[in-house]
Amino acid sequence: MSSPLRVVQAASVAARTHDTPLWLVDELWGEGAVGVIGGQPKCGKTWLALELAVAVASGQPCLGRFHVPRAGVVLVYAAEDPPEQIRERLQQLAQARQANFHTLDVRLILEPALRLDRPEYLHRLRLTLEQHQPRLLILDPYVRLQRADENDATQVSSILAALRELSRAFRVAIALVHHARKNASDHPGQSLRGSSDFHAWGDSNLYLHRRRNLLLLTREHRFAPAGPTLALALSGQTPVRLQLVQENRAVETPLAQRILDELAARPQSQLQLRTLLRVRNQNLGETLRKLEAERQITRRQDRWALAP
Repeated sequence: MSSPLRVVQAASVAARTHDTPLWLVDELWGEGAVGVIGGQPKCGKTWLALELAVAVASGQPCLGRFHVPRAGVVLVYAAEDPPEQIRERLQQLAQARQANFHTLDVRLILEPALRLDRPEYLHRLRLTLEQHQPRLLILDPYVRLQRADENDATQVSSILAALRELSRAFRVAIALVHHARKNASDHPGQSLRGSSDFHAWGDSNLYLHRRRNLLLLTREHRFAPAGPTLALALSGQTPVRLQLVQENRAVETPLAQRILDELAARPQSQLQLRTLLRVRNQNLGETLRKLEAERQITRRQDRWALAP
């Protein structure tokens, strides 16, 4: 027998308290947030995911800087790497952060397959989350976790909706590692392979892009400012560590993203944008036209603004 949907007055919803953190990892990943760790192959996505795992499980700052308000259990399913390799990476990252590896509560899911497009596997994942109560679940990579068409919005949205439902049911953050296309867009979220639902789904998204010997990390949050692009390096010394090198918004952040950041504050004329961003007028004009063609921005008389 059907019944009405549950409805409550907004004021009756319990307010966030000081004991309820906004961040799982400050400025990198929201508490209970779902999202994507994206980037082209071989650009350190798994290293970044495991760095997050070590930080959350140990309570040590991620990348040596970003505070973890509350430590907890982390579950990892790595579909491409053998457990011995994941163990070795975790041990080195823990040693680099001066965390005790043998007490580190990162737990590996050791199943030969985990199919997010099949109800029986989702049910088993639900039982696993109920048993272990993790604060973070890492699934790496999406392409090995299903056999759906990643360009089919209906199939992709069904899988992502199931993950969000699990996140809400168990208050667990979920980081889904996913590949980006080779012909990357200026906006990293639009470079993710397959349906645009991947970009829209995330509460917190992290994107890696290789530039020479550096890894550029772009952040994106539904509930907070993105912050400047970060430059990272994967050290070749033992223990291997993923370390923060520098911050340089003006140099490292793509021009398109810098334009979107400025227009998020208020509409601007092209002259105003040129003055704020300190770029050549030709480059600015070309990027504005590209963003307009992608329907990310619109022109209103003599000013540019974010598209509705």
